[in-house]
Amino acid sequence: MSYPQLLTPVEKLADAKKLLSLPRIVVICGSTRFMAEMTEAELWETKAGKIVVKPGCDMKSPHELGSDPVEAEALKVRLDELHRAKIRLADEVLVVGDYIGDSTRAEIAYARSLGKPVQFTHTEVDPDA
Repeated sequence: MSYPQLLTPVEKLADAKKLLSLPRIVVICGSTRFMAEMTEAELWETKAGKIVVKPGCDMKSPHELGSDPVEAEALKVRLDELHRAKIRLADEVLVVGDYIGDSTRAEIAYARSLGKPVQFTHTEVDPDA
């Protein structure tokens, strides 16, 4: 007797997206120094019919969120985990900017480890090129 193979969480998510007729989801990654470029990329990706998720906090710009260094570091850890969740949710990744720092490099590696296609606005910064 054979039993049906159980779906993985990734397969369940993909099935749910199909059942809901969701458009492709793209997550924008990159240094928050490129927030203006991320907003521009969000515009074009939305025009292309995609759901876009991107960083919601810019910890490099002056803001009361970063006023306490201890709290700011704890927030950065939570934001990094939140962004990895966005990568898991997404169908594809768009890396914005002409510079790749350690955090973005780690996000690219994470996305690729999950089999997500990764595109770059500046292909010369692809760490695997």
